[in-house]
Amino acid sequence: MNTPLLVTGGTGTIGRRVIPLLRAAGRDVRIASRNPRADEPGIQHVRVDTVSGDGLAAALGGVDVVLHLAGGAKGDDIAARNLAQAARECGVQHLILISVVGADRMPIGYFRAKAAAEQAIADSGVPWSILRAAQLHEFVLPIIRGMAKLPLLPAPGGLRFEPVHADEVAARLADLALGDPAGRVADVAGPEILDARQLAQAYADINGGRIRRPLPVRIPGGVGRAYRAGENLAGAHADRGARTWQDFLHESHTDPATAAKVTG
Repeated sequence: MNTPLLVTGGTGTIGRRVIPLLRAAGRDVRIASRNPRADEPGIQHVRVDTVSGDGLAAALGGVDVVLHLAGGAKGDDIAARNLAQAARECGVQHLILISVVGADRMPIGYFRAKAAAEQAIADSGVPWSILRAAQLHEFVLPIIRGMAKLPLLPAPGGLRFEPVHADEVAARLADLALGDPAGRVADVAGPEILDARQLAQAYADINGGRIRRPLPVRIPGGVGRAYRAGENLAGAHADRGARTWQDFLHESHTDPATAAKVTG
């Protein structure tokens, strides 16, 4: 037995990739979630609601490192504040947060909550690391799949993504969790910056279909200006993954467990 490392959101898209890496490094892991599963060797599941704070103090008992991956459409700022306070009171030595590229630049509620979560961790009094990641391939996929079903392909001007493979984000997070607090580290993003037409073309190619005729759309207001300015994109100093959008589509298409998610 060793000192457990607590992971919130350990059963999610990134979490379930991080856990094997931590176990391979010899760390015992405690997974905090609202619907805990059965324990496994070296892996303990505990019931925690980070937004309400229920179960946090008990989950943090005997923990030296916390990897906060849990998130949702709302409440990420509240969850981070709750976790930061509990971590400080429980003597945690390293608090790691995954955030989103452009958190402090995009005028959208989700991004603002992420920025507030970052601030809560930075102000916690606990040594910390924060990693901002671009959109996961799994996030971009349902957007493009939905567009592909429309009579015309919406082509919002200036809307671009730099989708990143979840395995590459997970590897970076595992390194942070196994290392010393590093503060705000370099953003992690995919190797390409792609607009809706390019993403849809790759999707059509893998499914043997054809791309719909683009319908130019202008995103209004401050949100549109931010997207056109690339405020949602990582800068020149970001860590770039190697696995492309097309790589992800090929991997998913050949995996029977996930092929249906790609073909829709």
